[in-house]
Amino acid sequence: MPQQASPRGTFLHIAEAMKAQINANPSMTELPSLAELMATHKVSRGVAIRAFGVLKDEGRVERVRGSRWRVVRDGEQRDRRPLAARITDVFQTDELHVGDEFPSTSALAGRFKVSRPTVAKALIELEADGLLSESHQGKRRTVLALPGREEQS
Repeated sequence: MPQQASPRGTFLHIAEAMKAQINANPSMTELPSLAELMATHKVSRGVAIRAFGVLKDEGRVERVRGSRWRVVRDGEQRDRRPLAARITDVFQTDELHVGDEFPSTSALAGRFKVSRPTVAKALIELEADGLLSESHQGKRRTVLALPGREEQS
């Protein structure tokens, strides 16, 4: 019976390989997807998730809901507010007024580097807050009200 390599610690080897990739490529901003990692290293989903966990615990990456794991570089500032709060900033940065068209879900997904379904959920929150009109097939959202600047407790 041939000897097989022990699966114990495989996730650590994968984490080390990903760290080497991050260090070798300063422009790398996202990790490969879970499926890509599983295929490349021929491992199970659980092993791949544990490898991501090692990098997260070391502060090298952060999980982004609706998107891939994001590389965190030393000295890098990240806006960790919920997406709906970050999208609320668009009213001011784009100098929007009541009645103006709001950027599309696709445009916001590209701007915030998250998936369209994640943006859609955040936009539903803004609709519920009365800031945006509902989106319908072929009709863009419009600004109904501008967000208040006072803090809520």
